[in-house]
Amino acid sequence: MAYRLNRQLLLETPARVADGAGGFTQSWMPLGHLWAHVVARSGREAAGTAAPLSRVSYKIFVRAAPVGSQARPKPDQRFVEGTRVFRILAVAEDDTDGRYLACTAQEETVA
Repeated sequence: MAYRLNRQLLLETPARVADGAGGFTQSWMPLGHLWAHVVARSGREAAGTAAPLSRVSYKIFVRAAPVGSQARPKPDQRFVEGTRVFRILAVAEDDTDGRYLACTAQEETVA
C-alpha cells in the first residue's frame, strides 16, 4: 500500500545532559525530519497527578530506513509536530517489500 506522507515530523532521541550538580537530566536531540502518514487509533482518559491525562494511540507510517540508520525510528524515541509529541512504542516493517515502517505511538496531553 502507498501512503500519503503529508505530515512532516521531527524525529528526536533521548539524551542525558549533565545538570551541573553531578547528576543528569533528560533532554531531546533532533535527528531529522521525516514525512509521515498519521492515523489515530484508540483513546482513553487516565488519572494524572495534577489533572486527568488524555492518551491517544496512533499508527505513524514513514519510509523505511535500514536497521542502524539514524533515520530509522526506534522505541523510546519520539516524533514532534509543533506542540504535539508522539512517543514511539514499537516499530515494524509494514509491507513485504520493506518500503514503509509502521510506528505505534502514543500522544499524551493534559486535559
